[in-house]
Amino acid sequence: MIEGYTFRQIAAQSGHSVRSVRRIINYWLDQSAPTTLKLSVPRHLIWDGTFIEGRKGVFAVMNANGFSLIHGAPDMAEGPAHLYPFCFYLKQLGLMPISATVDGNPHLMQILRRLWPEVLIQRCLVHIQRQGLSWCRQYPKRSDAKHLRSLFLQVMSIHTVSDRDHFISQLQSWERRFGSEIARSKETGWVFSDLKRARSMLLAALPDMFRYLDDPMIPHSTNALEGYFARLKQRYRQHRGLAPHHRNNYFQWYLHLCPR
Repeated sequence: MIEGYTFRQIAAQSGHSVRSVRRIINYWLDQSAPTTLKLSVPRHLIWDGTFIEGRKGVFAVMNANGFSLIHGAPDMAEGPAHLYPFCFYLKQLGLMPISATVDGNPHLMQILRRLWPEVLIQRCLVHIQRQGLSWCRQYPKRSDAKHLRSLFLQVMSIHTVSDRDHFISQLQSWERRFGSEIARSKETGWVFSDLKRARSMLLAALPDMFRYLDDPMIPHSTNALEGYFARLKQRYRQHRGLAPHHRNNYFQWYLHLCPR
């Protein structure tokens, strides 16, 4: 079966025999997709990956202007061993980004700053809010967690410089009231450990959270690329008979033929 259709259905619609349909599909899945990159124009980019099998998946970079894929690669892990060659390849081809919207992967941010020292990193606000709310719990009992959760709930509602300044002021007030005590505490346990993670993540992300307020062309989330990955996975799951040795070429062809 391929994309919800059996070989017999495809054969009936195409006028070819089932055997011919199998041969045609396998012929193309045995070929690598061509590489056609135009990297001189895209300046504001979205970088993200999605897991497909185990700890490997597809990693891609998308043009924020029009939300079309620039480049993607299958069989990628999100560590430096895979991310650096991916990014270096694009730099060699002439990619010169002004901004990069990312999910917070520290390896990716380090690589981007190493290859493009002037690039503006924009942290994905959706990832920050989602992870922060998870770590603070839905119904926290601690006062510090309740106040921090209320801050995470505001993250997606910051649309102006005034909103940003108010948010930062609230965070600074929270930090003066609770932050130093949390940092000194030797308390253990899942709840407190997650609270410390939430605090550390927010403080670390703060310098790169609001680039989009200075330039409306900078996307404040990776949602566009995550939506692309959702469509890719849906199509992939429909290929119930896809052989493992055809998997990478299938993704290469999808990335090539479906840039949006």
